[in-house]
Amino acid sequence: MSETTHDGGVAVTARPSPDEGLSPADLAAKYGLTVSGARPGLFEYVGRLWGRRHFILAFSQAKLTAQYSQAKLGQLWQVATPLLNAAVYYLIFGLILHASRGMSMDVYIPFLVTGVFVFTFTQSSVMAGVRAISGNLGLVRALHFPRASLPISFALQQLQQLLFSMIVLFIVAIGFGSYPGMSWLLIIPVLALQFLFNTGLALIMARMGSKTPDLAQLMPFVMRTWMYASGVMFSIPIMLADKPAWVADVLQWNPAAIYMDLMRFALIDGYDSGNLPPHVWAVAAGWSVLVAVGGFVYFWKAEERYGRG
Repeated sequence: MSETTHDGGVAVTARPSPDEGLSPADLAAKYGLTVSGARPGLFEYVGRLWGRRHFILAFSQAKLTAQYSQAKLGQLWQVATPLLNAAVYYLIFGLILHASRGMSMDVYIPFLVTGVFVFTFTQSSVMAGVRAISGNLGLVRALHFPRASLPISFALQQLQQLLFSMIVLFIVAIGFGSYPGMSWLLIIPVLALQFLFNTGLALIMARMGSKTPDLAQLMPFVMRTWMYASGVMFSIPIMLADKPAWVADVLQWNPAAIYMDLMRFALIDGYDSGNLPPHVWAVAAGWSVLVAVGGFVYFWKAEERYGRG
């Protein structure tokens, strides 16, 4: 467009933009633009995670290798740490406080070691989950990937560590008279259910820890309380026999106690089904599905906020 000026010259005016009057949302829709870092749909998010499965596995293995790289005994600390904890608990609870009541030493020692190893699996997954985002901000801010990859890889790291430690657990069980049998096959579904549960917890704690780093200082006290309430060092039904029945029921039905008892039932010949609460497999599966699905959705809801602020 042009028009004549007062001195006879011609002034050219710009044509109106075809985008004039469009809102930012309309412009984005017109040119196919999306918000950087926006949260994808739930099923799309699952697909992206599946596409990063090799990264998740490699990252967990790298973390596992680096965990004890500065220690002279290296990976042996994966086994030594829970064994030393079990030795301390045996000294205090087994010999001094007689928490083994109702069980022979052939049953109590593998009972205690199994409890320590299995609870450590959950405890380590929770503690790693708390720092999954806040402790890896450089990675989160530098690369674009599904943030759930981090807590899932940390839970997988703890599973690999437990599998390595299970060799020692088998030796302890055999050393005290519990030999391999068909019941040992139950270890596989027990570990699968506990891994799902731990992964859900890690996802929940990762979101909470991303905004509240001080949670990492509080969680050791929470986990220690949970450990003492879960029957790691004693049999809940025997120890609470003189208390109201509902107290023992509440403690036995908590997920940490459920997974420990199922592992003990699978491994220890003298630990029979009478020590388990009713419908124990249904409860174990219910806890796994509830926490895994709920934790995943809870974490996904805040996907676009991780690493910001």
